[in-house]
Amino acid sequence: MALTLYNTLGRKLQVFEPIRSGEVGFYGCGPTVYNYAHIGNLRAYVTHDTLVRTLRERGYTVTHVMNITDVGHLSGDNDDGDDKMVKSAEERGKSVLEIADFYTKAFFNDTERLNILRPTVVCKATEHVGEMIALIKRIEANGFTYQSGGNLYFDITKLSAYGELALLNPDERKAGARIEIDANKRNPYDFVLWFTRSKFENQALVWDSPWGRGYPGWHIECSAMSIKYLGEQFDIHAGGIDHITIHHTNEIAQSEAATLKHPWVKYWVHNEFLIQDKGKMSKSAGGFLTLQTLLDAGYDALDYRYFLLGAHYRSQVQFSYEALDGARNARKSLTDRIRVLAEKAGGLPEGGAEIGGKAAAYLEAFNKALDEDLNTPRALAELWGLLRDSAVPGADALRAAFAMDAVLALTIAVEARRGADKGNPEEIAEIEALLAERGEAKKVKDFAAADRIRNTLKERGILLEDGPKGVTWRRL
Repeated sequence: MALTLYNTLGRKLQVFEPIRSGEVGFYGCGPTVYNYAHIGNLRAYVTHDTLVRTLRERGYTVTHVMNITDVGHLSGDNDDGDDKMVKSAEERGKSVLEIADFYTKAFFNDTERLNILRPTVVCKATEHVGEMIALIKRIEANGFTYQSGGNLYFDITKLSAYGELALLNPDERKAGARIEIDANKRNPYDFVLWFTRSKFENQALVWDSPWGRGYPGWHIECSAMSIKYLGEQFDIHAGGIDHITIHHTNEIAQSEAATLKHPWVKYWVHNEFLIQDKGKMSKSAGGFLTLQTLLDAGYDALDYRYFLLGAHYRSQVQFSYEALDGARNARKSLTDRIRVLAEKAGGLPEGGAEIGGKAAAYLEAFNKALDEDLNTPRALAELWGLLRDSAVPGADALRAAFAMDAVLALTIAVEARRGADKGNPEEIAEIEALLAERGEAKKVKDFAAADRIRNTLKERGILLEDGPKGVTWRRL
């Protein structure tokens, strides 16, 4: 069966067919690094990771590009409100770049703990302003812009297909429903490509441009960087559903105005919100939960990944600690079964052997579930069916489970190895000795020595995790 994805552009399931045979260009909207990512934000990146892993398991070479927004994102996506980066810097008494560096590292620390693969290309907005200016000049040369009040705007009336992704009809575009009126705009849906000193005179980061000294609008960065790394047309663009109406709609408009090619992106993949009792989780509402919040409460990061995989990415999922308890208990039962299988099999099965019989049937059903728009709840059900089926030989079950975990990323192989490691006390003793040595180094604030031990263990495939109850380790 071929992989099918729900394409927001057209609102229907479509068979995935890449532009170039065997290759996939994938762009996923990255974080605005002014604060910690909350667990709702992280749902998008688990979705992106699941899609990238699925594509690679199907044999595609995937170039995954992610932006880091460290300039230009206002608190209102429609060019209004405060600059998120500047506001965070002022509140914390740091420079914008210091804030960006700190929260970028925090973000990738979270994604590593969730077993999210690092993108092929991670690109910072501040390092690509030259590409943004060049792209804006192309848009201007093609007649899609106007200057007003010191800013350069995109004129949506010049693009007949504007709003196609968001299903905006011409009457809505004219009325500008729910869009705050900017007196400089000819149309409420027009948006800024380049801000000059007319907006935020004390902006921390500004650049020279043909339109005056200033800084880029938020939307232009994704167009400029995706085109640089993936070309003027590519396969998949992903993000949360909140990006559809404004951010992604404007990305399409400016990209197609610059390149004069349609469609700019072939498939648009959007994940739904994570919600709480009070509604969608957001930083502006306050009281948001971070991954560290869950770890401090005694959960493992992979408990949260399991929780997310238990719901389809296009369905809203309501977070509660009771639901997370269920995910934790399910993951513990899963790992217990894996360890028992490894012990009964007398160790780990040799790699390269063909998966046959009933195990192959479960693996085929698992892959079919993923091919149907990344149906991870059903894929998990196939994994559980495999592990509960006593008619499947242990070695075959482990091989099939390992193959499934190439996408699920729940460290099933690690748990199996732990079961096999019961017969290797020397290695465990050595690891524990290094952990004790690292603990002593941290007590005397010799953090360089502590980091060396962490890196030494990581090179051996062992990841350390510091938590409120001390340090734990697991194999990668």
